[in-house]
Amino acid sequence: MIVYHGSHLLIEKPEIIEGNRLLDFGVGFYTTSSKEQAVRWAERVSFRKNMSEKIISIYEFDADKARVDLSVIEFKKPDKEWLEFICNCRQGIKMSSDYHIVMGPVADNSVYATVKLYETGVFTEAEAVSRLKVEKLYDQILFHTVKSLEYIKFVGKIIIGDKLNG
Repeated sequence: MIVYHGSHLLIEKPEIIEGNRLLDFGVGFYTTSSKEQAVRWAERVSFRKNMSEKIISIYEFDADKARVDLSVIEFKKPDKEWLEFICNCRQGIKMSSDYHIVMGPVADNSVYATVKLYETGVFTEAEAVSRLKVEKLYDQILFHTVKSLEYIKFVGKIIIGDKLNG
């Protein structure tokens, strides 16, 4: 399976770096199977860091082998378990510590409003899940441990705006 990582940097050798942001699945190296989503991430990161470079790093991910060898949790759709997992991670509860890899939908900005309304009690769980099901959701794959990074191999890059590469 091909996965992408969007950033302002080329990342040939991914690392697990503790960050200070509370993300959907916790700390780790995030990828997606969607080139379009990776472009959005690269644009967002470049804007936030005030950098002009937008680079998509491309990897081969042996998902089948990882599912056999490692502890992997995979959310197929935005359901109750996914919603609770995301809310806990965004509140700083380390949900991903039991897993090498976490896979599932992205709670992007359009989804985030629904998640926040659920967290604050405005939406019930059923209402939040029902609203999330109509969103166009991209996937994300979090490599949470150093061992999980052994299952991806750098295979190329796309420089956004470079007509030769993208």
